Amino acid sequence: MKTRFIILLCAMMLPWASNAIDVKWVFSTDSQKWQDGSGVKVSDFDKEVVYDMIITPYKQQQMLGWGGCFGELGWDALQKLSKKDRNEVMKALFGKEGAAFSYCRIPIGANDFARNWYSLDDTPGDYDLKHFSIKRDKKCLIPYIKSALAVNPDLKLWACPWSPPTWMKTNNHYANKANDFNGLDPQKEVPAGTDDQVIQTPQNLDALSRYLCRFITEYKKAGVNISMIMFQNEPYTFNIWPNTSWKPSSIANFISNYLGPRMAREHKDVELWHGTMNTSNYDELMTVLADPKASKYLTGSGYQWEGKDVLKKIRHTFHDMPMMCTENECGNGSYDWAAAEHTWDLVKTYLDGGCGAFMYFNMVLADKGTSSWGWDQNALVRVDSKTRTTTLSPEYYLMKHLSHFVPVGSHKLKLMGNDDDSLAFLRPDGTIVLFVANKQDHDRDKTVALNDQVLTFKVHKKSFNTFIITK
Repeated sequence: MKTRFIILLCAMMLPWASNAIDVKWVFSTDSQKWQDGSGVKVSDFDKEVVYDMIITPYKQQQMLGWGGCFGELGWDALQKLSKKDRNEVMKALFGKEGAAFSYCRIPIGANDFARNWYSLDDTPGDYDLKHFSIKRDKKCLIPYIKSALAVNPDLKLWACPWSPPTWMKTNNHYANKANDFNGLDPQKEVPAGTDDQVIQTPQNLDALSRYLCRFITEYKKAGVNISMIMFQNEPYTFNIWPNTSWKPSSIANFISNYLGPRMAREHKDVELWHGTMNTSNYDELMTVLADPKASKYLTGSGYQWEGKDVLKKIRHTFHDMPMMCTENECGNGSYDWAAAEHTWDLVKTYLDGGCGAFMYFNMVLADKGTSSWGWDQNALVRVDSKTRTTTLSPEYYLMKHLSHFVPVGSHKLKLMGNDDDSLAFLRPDGTIVLFVANKQDHDRDKTVALNDQVLTFKVHKKSFNTFIITK
């Protein structure tokens, strides 16, 4: 009786019920990408049957967008292609017939896939920012971004630094650990990032707040509008690529007394978010999120890596605060189906945790996806330097199975049942989108209750499936 009551309640509350429905099905496997499926059967609900999934009418978070991160090595990989092929890649990522990415990330200065480490003001002691410049970005990142905007003019953009200028830091270096990259002697010890690495003086914090706001201003002058910034990438990371550690109390002070007020004065139309947080320490996150002075400047919060483990607790505390996944876990250059299944597990975790946006990291890389300091990572599009051709990775198709069909403004719907590898969404036009993954090594029969009707179908082994359900 309980199951029957749930179905009847769904029938009363969903946008449509008890009508003939149309189902479009697209599936991908490792050997068959983006194929039309067939064989969905529609029948009446039977209260004696236990169904795999029940699509309920309960709206959860609104979707803010899907996307990836712009990086210098991604642009360099694209330059190995003909102009025609570059355009095809951008359409595959940003076009309406492609992944239709709607919300992407920009590094402020070098990220870990820059050609080498740099900031936008590398002149020591330049507190007046007289030498601030985006000249380097105008030759690489900005053309990359504008090529995406040419395909999708509605693309939203957000940004954060991996490291501020080195002269603003206690260790006077971009990284936190010794390495032999960018001129750092590997035998020379670099101070560990167990404390604040940004110099916590009023003069320095004021300069850093002006540095971040100046980025927004200069990018706007260059024709790129920033919608949101986060103060720091991974303040809990201590490694050989650009990164910067912060204590929670220092973050609260910086947002409360420097960055928040300055953005409110100079960039009222640009959101400030708390992120990108790579910690599961709830109490430390609350040091900022529950601070009355800091929180009044924050629109939302972003999480990556270890941050995924605290999402549900944050959502329970802040029911209406927008949240996003700011970076997927980047892989090891395998470009295989297993990597796509791992990324799917991340998508499921972040969205079930309350996130309304999911950011992949590298959209485009060459060959094995090797960084300039030696880490192989995965990307959505792989460029072969020798043949000057491209391959769309399994993770590209995973992202497309979601981003192509679930636009900004859709709502995640609560799913019930015994299937843990599915998500459902209600689009603004009233269409329902159901995503089903099958990670098993065999085909599987599935049943889905929707209103007072039931969909029955068989999904291929090791497959991603999107069902678009309309009346």
